[in-house]
Amino acid sequence: MDKESNKKGTTTLGLVCKDGVVLATEKRATKGHMISHKDTKKLFRVTDNIGMTIAGLVGDGQALTRFLRSEVELYELKRKKTMSVEAATTLLSNIMMGRRMMPYFVGLIVGGVDKDGSGKVYSIDALGGAIPDKYVAEGSGSQFVYGVLEDHYEEDMDMDEGARLAVLSLLVSSSRDSASGDGIRVAKITEEGFQEVEDEKVDEMISDLREKKKNLPAL
Repeated sequence: MDKESNKKGTTTLGLVCKDGVVLATEKRATKGHMISHKDTKKLFRVTDNIGMTIAGLVGDGQALTRFLRSEVELYELKRKKTMSVEAATTLLSNIMMGRRMMPYFVGLIVGGVDKDGSGKVYSIDALGGAIPDKYVAEGSGSQFVYGVLEDHYEEDMDMDEGARLAVLSLLVSSSRDSASGDGIRVAKITEEGFQEVEDEKVDEMISDLREKKKNLPAL
């Protein structure tokens, strides 16, 4: 079976709020036209101040998550200080650039909060190109996410507003992208640390949004 048929469709996003960063993904994994798993983890804690999402081949994404987590932990143990979001992104970008002749089949998002309290998100392509922005999306449904974010994102959003917008974006993506769906995961990263939002609270946001926007799909 070739690598193309093993690719996993997905939708992930990250956005900067006034108090930190929100990362979110849906849970579906696909193999060609088949839904191969309905509870796939694509959202990971790297350190207390950094998280990442994966889109593409699950194995490649998981391997890169382990690489980044171990390298950041070694850095912080040796230097006795927290690695910045930009430095972690550059490190991951360099790892991927080193494999440009046999690239990882992934699209990644790295987001987090630095010691000065500023939030940052970066999208990273399969060859290690890293682009910072106020909001980014990766995966097969990313074009639908950008349509929502372009219309609704505001720089002074608080974390709850950001989480709600992330959920709305993934609901819209799931209504048009067959490789996205089966639930949503959300994490908030602030100066206090990395916190994954409880499933019950995410479900409440989904129900509330569906009540107000009748055309949203069931996941």
